[in-house]
Amino acid sequence: MKPGRVTPTSRHAQYGTDDLRNILERSSARKHGDARRCRSLCRCLLKTCGIRVLSHVAILGGITAELPRTPDWDEVERTAEASAVRVADSQAEAKIIAAIDEAGAQGDTLGGVLRVVATGCPPGLGSHVSWERRLDSRLAAALMGIQAIKGVEVGMGSAWRTVQGSAVHDEIFHDTSTGFSRSTNNAGGLEGGMTNGEPIVVRAAMKPLSTLKKPLRSVNMESKAAVQAHFERSDVCAVPAGGGYW
Repeated sequence: MKPGRVTPTSRHAQYGTDDLRNILERSSARKHGDARRCRSLCRCLLKTCGIRVLSHVAILGGITAELPRTPDWDEVERTAEASAVRVADSQAEAKIIAAIDEAGAQGDTLGGVLRVVATGCPPGLGSHVSWERRLDSRLAAALMGIQAIKGVEVGMGSAWRTVQGSAVHDEIFHDTSTGFSRSTNNAGGLEGGMTNGEPIVVRAAMKPLSTLKKPLRSVNMESKAAVQAHFERSDVCAVPAGGGYW
């Protein structure tokens, strides 16, 4: 293979197998069943430290779930847990359900964005010393380790590029009765690789599922002839289930 050449059969080339099903199953959402059970235990442990982790669907199929500028995370969690698609916005929920039904009828799939929030984190978790000890680095790796997650943002994320620093950096205040505080959390609770006492807020973008009822064009590995991709099984959307992972 020439350097820099990209091949659709890279997994086949690396592992030398004629049956890509072995690799497909390792990329299946079912693989994370055990991880979700571990998550429940971790949540119980974190709860004893006063830390709570919640998640909800922020965007699905291009439809955005609107939240207040300063969300009540207790209410967001309650609403998302009661929603069939883990959305904390009733108006967006109805539109998202309709979009999923429409995509399913067309044999297509949908992706979206999850928001994961951890509240109650004390300042100083993580480290500024090196990349592998920075908490934002470790969180990004954990999220990107889930199949189909293709992007991670902390706090404002990519929106930082559109504004000046004076408008987005979180100013610090002090009150003798309540101590230090901030009026905004644009940094998503992480600065210098460590928590700053505000809720940790990260977003993860999940691509649409690759297995489509409406076949895409492909190539036969042996004859090199053009064919349609084989359909085995597929869901329409895994974004709400991805939120349940956390």
